[in-house]
Amino acid sequence: MRALKVLVADDQHMVRGALVALLETEPDLSVVASVGRGDLVIPSARECRPDVAIMELDISSVDGLSLAARMHETLPSCRTMILTGLARPGVARRALAAKVAGVLLKTAPSERLAEAVREIASGRHFMDPQLATLAWAAGDNPLSGREVEVLKHVAQGAEPIEIAAALQLSVGTIRNYLTAVVSKLNARNKVDAVRIATEAGWIS
Repeated sequence: MRALKVLVADDQHMVRGALVALLETEPDLSVVASVGRGDLVIPSARECRPDVAIMELDISSVDGLSLAARMHETLPSCRTMILTGLARPGVARRALAAKVAGVLLKTAPSERLAEAVREIASGRHFMDPQLATLAWAAGDNPLSGREVEVLKHVAQGAEPIEIAAALQLSVGTIRNYLTAVVSKLNARNKVDAVRIATEAGWIS
């Protein structure tokens, strides 16, 4: 039986080395590439054609989920798993949107790494149980489409007058939307609302 080919990408040398060492103890897994920068992931994957790519969520200032989405488009035969230390439901939601095949927390037991790789390579999806529980507990997005739009502008640092101009609405209407958002999320203010919505995956 052919060993599953795995690419490992993490910008922390010791973490990357530990991942490679863990995977190489499994007789049915073979690490065919190990890279420390996000811009090397796709070129390396094109060269070695792995079955599974394991990537850190924030590798060398690159958004791992955006990179995973590009991987899905460029090399659909390679399935991607994200490693993260962020136990937030928003990570799970964004991962699904980016066509990621799996998400594993760095705090997971070491044996779960190989299990997740096999699960993903077989065509199934893998979600870290802790993340899945958090995503379930967070529930559905309570915000309307327009409220999400307004809050995204706030997250980018825009003031009500700027949001009003961008959305072609009155400043008073924008303030009403923000009041509703803060109330729905039980937030202290609009900045706290951005934090809550981001961590829950309702805005990104």
